Amino acid sequence: MIALDDLDRQLVLALARDARQSASALGKRFGLSQPATWRRIRRLEEAGVLAGRRLRLDAERLGFGVTVFLGIKLARKGGVSLEDFERAVSAIPEVQTVEHVLGLYDYRLRVVARDLPDFERVLRRRIMTLPGAGEVEANVLLSEERLPGPIGDIR
Repeated sequence: MIALDDLDRQLVLALARDARQSASALGKRFGLSQPATWRRIRRLEEAGVLAGRRLRLDAERLGFGVTVFLGIKLARKGGVSLEDFERAVSAIPEVQTVEHVLGLYDYRLRVVARDLPDFERVLRRRIMTLPGAGEVEANVLLSEERLPGPIGDIR
């Protein structure tokens, strides 16, 4: 774990809010030169504190109006490997995230679809036919709000 000073914390929080900010703009905001800001950002990236910058797409505006979270329990018969399941499910374009979790289900998937009939098609033809797919629980996303979470309290 890297030791963060107050300036590092401010940079991390500013980038968490908007990762598109330039080192020059951040430097002006925090009283640093552009090169000094860039060096700090590189140090945070190299330490793994900043693990990339992501582009968030608006699935609904792209024609995918339904988001469903699936809990999948692998069938124990046949003993499919986790790697085989992960490789197969990751090849489905509608699957946005694949998370291996501990609890009632083995995996949690975020799936987007154009509408509910499209989701049903993806579920029946692609997901339920995966090697090792067993029990499935679906939760349709009604609304989503992005919250800063614990990052607002970096110590």
